[in-house]
Amino acid sequence: MTDAMQFVPILVVGFGAALGLTPLSRQIAMRLGVVDKPNQRKIHHDHKPLMGGLAIYVALAVSLLLFSPPQHLAELGAVLAGGALLSAVGLADDRYHLGIRIRLVAMALAACGLVLTGIQIRLFNTPFLDVPLTIIWVLTVTNAANFMDNMDGLTAGMTAIAAFFFMLIAFTQGLTLVSSLAAALLGSAVGFLAYNFNPASVFMGDMGALVLGFILSVLGIKLTFGTQPPDITWMVPILVLALPLFDITLVVVTRLMEGRSPAQAGKDHTSHRLMSLGFSQRQTLGLLYGAAILFGALGLLVGAASPDIALRLGILGLVLLTVLFLLMMVVRRKVQRPQMPKP
Repeated sequence: MTDAMQFVPILVVGFGAALGLTPLSRQIAMRLGVVDKPNQRKIHHDHKPLMGGLAIYVALAVSLLLFSPPQHLAELGAVLAGGALLSAVGLADDRYHLGIRIRLVAMALAACGLVLTGIQIRLFNTPFLDVPLTIIWVLTVTNAANFMDNMDGLTAGMTAIAAFFFMLIAFTQGLTLVSSLAAALLGSAVGFLAYNFNPASVFMGDMGALVLGFILSVLGIKLTFGTQPPDITWMVPILVLALPLFDITLVVVTRLMEGRSPAQAGKDHTSHRLMSLGFSQRQTLGLLYGAAILFGALGLLVGAASPDIALRLGILGLVLLTVLFLLMMVVRRKVQRPQMPKP
């Protein structure tokens, strides 16, 4: 089997397992009463089962355990164990509303598990800086995926697009673990997306969003480049994950400026702002998918280009994100017109 073909079974099994298990997880959620109820800050208007994350995690784990290279067993164990922890905590949160503090503790524990098996950022080559940076990265990306889970097909689609580009980049660099993880993530996300695309019949809940974000953070950490200098390649995972990172930054800054807690839910996400301009759910989804593909392609180019061109492309991407950020802030103030809290 060629290097290119060895990831096809992982992708296919991940897709098939998620496609087959999602209806079962939906039935389990309905029986257990793990459903998302409509309210004024939600887009949907009926009860939606929330345990799609069960199908995602099982599909991901099965495809990896069946086909992943044995030399990465320890690292793979840390990734799957961290995913299992976040899946369990996410399920409890979906059912009993545990709150953000417990979720953050679980994310930090999952991140520490990664560090113990050698999965960590090595930007400064000193544990005193790299380990805290690793934990912050895992918490940020995991929360970013969870924040984006506010519209049918959004987090699953964003994850699939990012996983696709991570898989391409990893394959060009000969990174078998990253390619395997990305292929499993791509397959399971697309399999679930068949039921989660607008109009969705099932939601992934925190049980799924936390796992997807966690795996995406691992992919960003494990992405390495043989010839490119680190002072350029750090931009690659940021560009591939531009949309989730953009959205969580936008939301946190907005809520702090408006005197609200960053953990307080609201209709202030990128998707909500686009819909306030008159776009439908599917049109908004198409715009966000297109943006994710654009920034993913930029990340791919930065990883493959010569250092001087890569630097220019990376700066271009970051400038574009800054312009979009300012535009979204204008939309919030001029179109959505939020009520500012009284002093």
